[in-house]
Amino acid sequence: MSVPPAIGPGMITRQVRVRARDVVFLKGIVEALEGVAQVFAERGGDLTLAAPEGRERELDAIIDDLCRELGAMRVE
Repeated sequence: MSVPPAIGPGMITRQVRVRARDVVFLKGIVEALEGVAQVFAERGGDLTLAAPEGRERELDAIIDDLCRELGAMRVE
């Protein structure tokens, strides 16, 4: 059973679904952008990205680009 990540105050989250084979690629890209976000994989390609509130716009732009490139989708 997976456990959702504990996200503290001052953080925002976004959920993204990618193909399981793209998880490592997406995680590598996001985490290479130091300080933007952390990626948590709950199961398969269901990911939670957490970022400081001040980087919300930057995170959304990165997610938009990755969704276009990987055929991923945001999950509300």
